[in-house]
Formats: sequence, C-alpha cells, structure tokens
Amino acid sequence: MSLPVEQKPASTARGRLHDIIFESDTRAGRAFDVALLWAVILSIGTVLVESVASVRADHGELLRALEWTFTVLFTIEYALRLVAVRRPLRYATTFLGVVDLLAILPTYVSLLVPGAQALLVLRIVRLLRVFRILKLANFLSEAEVLKRALRASRPKITVFLGAVLSLVVIMGTIMYLVEHDNPRFDSIPRGIYWAIVTVTTVGFGDITPQSPLGQMFSALLMIMGYGILAVPTGIVSVELAAASRDNAVSGQACPGCGIEGHQIDAAFCRRCGHAM
Repeated sequence: MSLPVEQKPASTARGRLHDIIFESDTRAGRAFDVALLWAVILSIGTVLVESVASVRADHGELLRALEWTFTVLFTIEYALRLVAVRRPLRYATTFLGVVDLLAILPTYVSLLVPGAQALLVLRIVRLLRVFRILKLANFLSEAEVLKRALRASRPKITVFLGAVLSLVVIMGTIMYLVEHDNPRFDSIPRGIYWAIVTVTTVGFGDITPQSPLGQMFSALLMIMGYGILAVPTGIVSVELAAASRDNAVSGQACPGCGIEGHQIDAAFCRRCGHAM
C-alpha cells in the first residue's frame, strides 16, 4: 500500500502565506520582503532620531506614535510567521525567530521600564534577510561556513577564555600585593580589572603600577597580551578552512520551522526534519 503523498505547501493557505513571508521567488514574496526591510530601516531611524533631546522635545509625540505603529506592524508580521510554519515553536527558537521577537518586545517593555524602547535598534539584525531577497547565495554560503566554524571553535575558545580568566585573576592578585602602597590598587577586583585592560592591550591608563616590580609585571603581561590575542584567530581560521570544504547552501526556508541555510540537495530540514 502506498502512503499518501503530503500536500505541497504552496497548495494550502498556510503554504501560500509561507511563500509570501519566507520566500522571495514570487513577486508577492519579494514585495513583502522589500517592504519589510524598508519598515525596519525607517523604524531604526525613528529610534535614532528620538534619542536626540532637541528633536524629542519638538516631535516627541509623533516619534512615539511612529514607534508604536512599527511595533504593531511587526507584531502582526511575527504572528503571521508563526502561523505560516507547521512548527511555530521551532521557528520561534531559531536565531531569526528570536530576533523577530526582540524587535517588538522593547516597546512593550517600555510601558514598565521607561527608555527600554532604545533597544529597538536590535531590529537592524533583521536586515540580514537582504542577502536572501537579493539572491546573494554566495553570501548565504559564506554565512553558513562562518556559523559552522564558530560552532566548531566553541570548545577550544571556551578553554582559551578559561585560561585567560585564570591568568588575569592571578596577575590581578599579584599586582594587588605588589602595589600595596598604590591607592589605585585598593582591592583584588581592581587589580583584575587592570589585568584585563592590560592583557587585551587596551591600556586605558586609569590604573598604572608605580613600583619597579609592578612595572616589570605590567610589561610582562603586555607582551603576553600580543601572543594571547593571536590564539583565537588561529583557532577560528583552522575551523573556517575545514568548514569551507562543503559550503554550498540554498536560500529556501523550511516550510516546517522557517529555518534557512540548507544544503542545495537537502530533501529534509536539518532542524525539524520536515520535507523541503
């Protein structure tokens, strides 16, 4: 007995909505995405302008009305995205799903926490969709390579950061003991702060050692800083080389969860297993 063939997404109302919202192969889908990008750009511009005191004093009411208008539109769009996929929760937990949610939350939070609407600049991350809209498949491929490389580098980077954290705690404690007569080094946390600023070669200069021994430790830590900064670069470079061996991805979004970045010949979603 043959199994019933699953109805193609495009033949259902949800499928047509999915094609418009998540794909850009049709005129309606492309128009929707372009309109969305312009809305994102205008909403970010509204937030930036609203932060200027003189402009806020003259046009504060208008700017707040625009912020709420964009927020309501993005809220409707977010709800439609959840309706358009077969597994809404899976889409909501993807990177772009979380970004879509963060694009609307600050305005609502501002009702309880004044000023929280400034976080609406997070909407700029939504402009990443321009790569799909403009059919820049090579950018999508390289973004997938970078993501895989960063994911593969995570264990090594974690160990590296743990070693650096141990180093700055030890050096900060040593400087606290060595510079006991220096009022700037009045606690171990202050010494750790100095060590972090020094090992990263930032060098604010707000805390400086005065004793010859302290200056010697300072010079040693600065020299170590140059070598330390090169380590994560090498780790990520190796993983990038490995991830670049197979980097062909398509711009098609999964009908089930909405995630992108699949291999061109993928028959099923790499996240939820839905048929592509």
